[in-house]
Amino acid sequence: MTFSSLFSRLRSCSKPICINLQRTSIFQRPQIPSSSLAEPVICSRKPSSNNSWIASLIPLAFAVSAGSLALHSHSLCLSDAPLFDPNSVKIGGKDSTNYVVKGYHREIPPQLIEELKAICQDNMTLDEDERYVHGKPQNSFHKAVNIPDVVVYPRSEEEVSKIVRSCNKHKRVKALHVEDMDVVVEPGIGWMELNEYLKPYGLFFPLDPGPGATIGGMCATRCSGSLAVRYGTMRDNVINLKVVLADGEVMRTASRARKSAAGYDLTRLMIGSEGTLGVITEITLRLQKLPQSSVVVMCNFPTIKDAADVAIATMHSGIQVSRVELLDEVQVRAINLANDKKLPEVPTLMFEFVGTEAYSREQTQIVQKIASQHHGSDFVFAEEPDEKKELWKIRKEALWACFAMEPNSEAMITDVCVPLSHLAELISRSKQELDASPLTCTVIAHAGDGNFHTIVLFDPTKKEQRREAERLNHFMVHTALSMEGTCTGEHGVGTGKMKYLEKELGIENLRTMKKIKVALDPNNIMNPGKLIPPHVCF
Repeated sequence: MTFSSLFSRLRSCSKPICINLQRTSIFQRPQIPSSSLAEPVICSRKPSSNNSWIASLIPLAFAVSAGSLALHSHSLCLSDAPLFDPNSVKIGGKDSTNYVVKGYHREIPPQLIEELKAICQDNMTLDEDERYVHGKPQNSFHKAVNIPDVVVYPRSEEEVSKIVRSCNKHKRVKALHVEDMDVVVEPGIGWMELNEYLKPYGLFFPLDPGPGATIGGMCATRCSGSLAVRYGTMRDNVINLKVVLADGEVMRTASRARKSAAGYDLTRLMIGSEGTLGVITEITLRLQKLPQSSVVVMCNFPTIKDAADVAIATMHSGIQVSRVELLDEVQVRAINLANDKKLPEVPTLMFEFVGTEAYSREQTQIVQKIASQHHGSDFVFAEEPDEKKELWKIRKEALWACFAMEPNSEAMITDVCVPLSHLAELISRSKQELDASPLTCTVIAHAGDGNFHTIVLFDPTKKEQRREAERLNHFMVHTALSMEGTCTGEHGVGTGKMKYLEKELGIENLRTMKKIKVALDPNNIMNPGKLIPPHVCF
């Protein structure tokens, strides 16, 4: 089957709906019923619910690879293991964004192919060209290294249901303990799906990274999100894990008790290990009560330093904020262009306060006073659910707004984090470099954590633009490290940030990590080439 066949199939399809339950983002999220998560063991009475699929989501597509699921609006791509094309992957050097990719290709089970043929009839393909298209990242400058084994084109809601049941058997809630406020899940479930399931019980899981992230991927990368300023990161919200080690032994890292002093903290050793020490097969999560009330506040500032100073002053005031997000004027301009809005194109802070209605309003008034002392203006308050959702939509869709502003560009997203007292200085120094660059660059920060990102838009086919994007990233990382910060606040190391670890952590730290890696994985079969720089030895 050729590309012309592919395009003929896509001709009548709508704009892609993309969900990756590992670590990417989303244009529009389908409502997945709790029944699709399988029936868990629930230690309390279950309230009634009547969720249903939205038929308008068909036709759609998704890709399954090593526990991940990605939805697009034309086809369904299935892969049984991480794949790579050795002809398209180069060994990266100091100034390169190409990475060494090592892996293996385990053939998709023949019985699964037969099941798919029975479900989809002729609406599926094993054609290499067509599969390659679905393996190419649409919003990343990195090369395609994960190519699905099969692409299917479901034509009905019933077909989608059957395909998902065949391919996605490890994606469910296993047990919910309402009175203990914890839940046991398998790693493939997404945090958004989990929160939809928990909502009728008045509970939620408080981390909110990219909308498509899975709980397993979130554990592997020790992620966080905008709510981390109040609820902490992944390491603070996982009670225990079940892990398959390199020798095949299955280990539980802890009991279900909220705290323990029994031995080494193996739970936190595994969280953030990025698959280099074992395969996570089960996670017990700490849950929170849904807040009684919340208020969202947005205000503007003449400079980005003023905005950062207000975020720091708010944290020093002792106010228990739920979120503090900062957007620079370039990011606001992108939002206006993408969403046909007329927001003031100046540095902007967004706050959220939760608790009782009286408490939320009291904290809002205190922050308004702090902001006014730093030239804050144009205060916007939202208490109604639809209004709050609309304001947070601005922040959640920031990346897609950037692509709308520069549709032919790709993005390098940075992720530095510093002690809170250095945040204003770091952002100010970085902003000078970003504004002087010929590239379009936006700033987005989890300002209450000292963590900020830049979206650097560039044409990957132009070497000078690619080098400039790398230069900006290097500048921000080394500036953060000089302030006792980190090269990654929440995105993880992978292969691209290994080169910064020795400066950040020291060779002694890396040797210790290498000893742990060798002890648990002596044959180096767990994600070889990731996290620990290859030159480290002992």
